[in-house]
Amino acid sequence: MMLDYDTLKFIWWLLVGVLLIGFAVSGGYDLGVGALLPFLGKSDIERRVILNTGGSTWEGNQVWLVTAVGAIFAVWPAVYASAFSGFYFVVMLMLFALFFRPVGIEYRSKVPDARWRNAWDWGLFVAGAVPAFVFGIVFGNVLLGIPFSYDDTLRSTYTGTFFGLLHPFALLCGVVSLSMLTMHGAIYLQIRTDDPLQQRAKRAALLAGGLVLVTFALAGIWVAIGISGYRIVSMPAADAVPNILVKVVEYAPGAWLDNYRTYPWTRAAPVLAFSGIVIALLLSRVNRAGLAFIASGTGLAGVILTAGVSMFPFVLPSSSSPSSSLTAWDATSSYLTLTWMLFAALVLLPIVMAYTTWVYRVMRGKVTAQHVSDPTHSNY
Repeated sequence: MMLDYDTLKFIWWLLVGVLLIGFAVSGGYDLGVGALLPFLGKSDIERRVILNTGGSTWEGNQVWLVTAVGAIFAVWPAVYASAFSGFYFVVMLMLFALFFRPVGIEYRSKVPDARWRNAWDWGLFVAGAVPAFVFGIVFGNVLLGIPFSYDDTLRSTYTGTFFGLLHPFALLCGVVSLSMLTMHGAIYLQIRTDDPLQQRAKRAALLAGGLVLVTFALAGIWVAIGISGYRIVSMPAADAVPNILVKVVEYAPGAWLDNYRTYPWTRAAPVLAFSGIVIALLLSRVNRAGLAFIASGTGLAGVILTAGVSMFPFVLPSSSSPSSSLTAWDATSSYLTLTWMLFAALVLLPIVMAYTTWVYRVMRGKVTAQHVSDPTHSNY
């Protein structure tokens, strides 16, 4: 059975969301662990324990991010071009921060010098905290709208600045992102370590989780009454050739709440976010860290879904020229491209998930001081 073009567009909107959630749940705890490294580890051996909880899996976790970026490039090439032009310096900041991760993990413990190791510990903190914060800033700016426009020849022009991206709302979204990934990483450490690290991780999870609940609620209130959103007033027929400029978009207060009013079932997304985080904190408190990690991942998914549902069908709204806003309907690749990519995704995604599950099953268990000190094991 052949899928129609609009169905394919919607399926790929969902799949890109799945990839982002996959990275948040898997790669997200890596970033959170890195952000916590200098604070939870009180000695060199404890920091090595923390490092080895994810040292064998972090590379595989980054595949979700690489795949998500690749999917955006293939599915929404206009979004990729406009977004990466606007976020160029922010993306470079994130990438340079991420460079500390592979180098730090490989070289941190090779020199038995306290200053060397302490410097790399803070480098790994930067590699965890900065990207987590930047992801939130990017999402915040997308909700605010990006200052770009298209001319009659569909050439994109970006008129923003780096400091223009540091809007207070975007910074709040950065705090939401950093705190929720820190909570996720702390719960992961609660699974993989013993006392006293386990107890410190539990306290960190409770603090970070509380901050997530407060800042996510504040961001929701701000979206509802503090910033305007975007709304499509008119658009070409579904069977028309996609054209970015052939639509009318208005910038109006409360527009980001339209989908929740029209489709009440979408309210499940923010409910999922709050309930997942609250349940995760309760389970963490009673030392059910495995279930807490699942609940935490559910909460992260709810946060990302809330942003996606609020904006749909917008993918990259334009603050300087609302009619130039890019949506899931008019910024997509051809029908043939989406079809072949869907076929590849249906074949490869289950393989990746099965392999990832197997890796985590093999690498399960506690990481202890004795384990990282054992010369018969290859440890960081």
